[in-house]
Amino acid sequence: MTLTQDLKRAKTEEDVKDAYVRALGLKNYSKNLVDIQTKEIWFEAKEAGTSPVAMFAQLLIYVKLDHDRGKHIPPFLCVIDREKAAMMETANALALFKDKTVAWPKAASSVQNKTKASQEFVSKVSDHVAAHYVVYNIDSHEKQFIHATKTAIKEGRIIRTPITPDNLRQVFDRWIEYIGSELGGVNEADYALLFFADIMHDGKQAVMANLPARLLFDGEKPVFVLNGQQYDLVSDRGYRNFWAIYHRPPDKDSRTYLLERRDSLLPLDERSFKGAFYTPLKVVDKAYDLLAETLGKNWQQNYIVWDMCCGVGNLEVKHSNHRNIFMSTLDKADIDVMKASHTCVAATKFQYDYLNDDINEFGQIDYGLTNKVPPELQQAIADAKAGKKGAKKILVLMNPPYAEVGTGAGSGNKAGVATTKFAAAAMEDFGKARSELFAQFLARIKLEIPNAAIAMFSKLKHLNAPNFEQFRNEWQPKYLGGFVIESKMFDGMKGRFPIGFLLWNSAEQEVMTTVEITA
Repeated sequence: MTLTQDLKRAKTEEDVKDAYVRALGLKNYSKNLVDIQTKEIWFEAKEAGTSPVAMFAQLLIYVKLDHDRGKHIPPFLCVIDREKAAMMETANALALFKDKTVAWPKAASSVQNKTKASQEFVSKVSDHVAAHYVVYNIDSHEKQFIHATKTAIKEGRIIRTPITPDNLRQVFDRWIEYIGSELGGVNEADYALLFFADIMHDGKQAVMANLPARLLFDGEKPVFVLNGQQYDLVSDRGYRNFWAIYHRPPDKDSRTYLLERRDSLLPLDERSFKGAFYTPLKVVDKAYDLLAETLGKNWQQNYIVWDMCCGVGNLEVKHSNHRNIFMSTLDKADIDVMKASHTCVAATKFQYDYLNDDINEFGQIDYGLTNKVPPELQQAIADAKAGKKGAKKILVLMNPPYAEVGTGAGSGNKAGVATTKFAAAAMEDFGKARSELFAQFLARIKLEIPNAAIAMFSKLKHLNAPNFEQFRNEWQPKYLGGFVIESKMFDGMKGRFPIGFLLWNSAEQEVMTTVEITA
């Protein structure tokens, strides 16, 4: 039984004490005036949820008593109830014993009385110790509390939890709870950028350069800066508590990978709309094997690649010829993250809204509307269209968003998806498929780069869904091969459904009848 489960069954203060004794595996302990007492750590316990500082105030009366008598006092103090635990090093409270302005109660139990004197005493204790104890909500941080306490007992020090790829999402959620919620006026989608600025900092300086957001310190007060906007903490108590639990910065070998996982930390609706579902590298490996088998072993030299929804570039990290790669993304912050993590350094990266930029009122492509598309890519597209001698072939390699118009609970439903400029101006002949973002990508590619090869992760609706019948009449490239995997392999996907990685040759037209896909 876990500590959380044990505490839910507790009916008395003694039950609470016993639950903690079992969870921590305490052997040599006693229960006297101090609720649980070992050589290394003393515990004050309450059955009901109680203010940690009030419990510390009561416990410190016993500590001062033995301290003044020259008796042994423990290196650590801990307060516990059925909801939470808090721990601190006793040394951080010693200055309180020398404070002549503190009126110490005669009886420790009187601290729980709501008298003016007891409240003033708790306030004085808070002034001395509030910055030094770490609070663990047992429901969410049981393992961290047990690990830290056992380590304190064994090694005489509190061990902080490292930030790793395995606990990234959990740490991020706690960061929002402790720190992000204290930053006023922050867009929810920017939490991830501020989070990385915080964890990629050792408390004195940043350990990674060129991050989109920055962490500065005004004295000891943390200040965040993003897009020229400064964000201050309403209170820095949560900040101190968070970094008392976790160790920073992450291990050097993990930093770049953690940055690449930014997309997994975006709000679910935004991930759905932007297509920010991290493609696992083992899946990318399989995709590259299929590309080499289908397009030839030298495809990376023979094809220019454009990924127009690249996210943080994990589809391209396996490519060995970055100068042949063009990477565009809806979110400029993705570009900044790729620069900071040195992803595909020689590739051309640019911010571009593929379904809204450079589309005129007649549904035609006009690069002059934004001047965002690099001239080299514009020329490559023009040369390929014209069949110019020596022109490199173009491969569209992408994992586009799967969102669709709708209000249901299914994966990817997103109201307003079809209101992109391209869908409104150029997809009249594509029927109901115009409501699907990935279908909009394919329709623009058909117009813009009609002879490109396409290698794409997507749902399989365009192969057999009734709503795509009109789409299939318009979009008829030659099928080259593909494989299918389960959606659960992609972080953040809800539900279980097949996702295909399919290759197509737009230069050749073929009416779709049977499509063979390997598992």
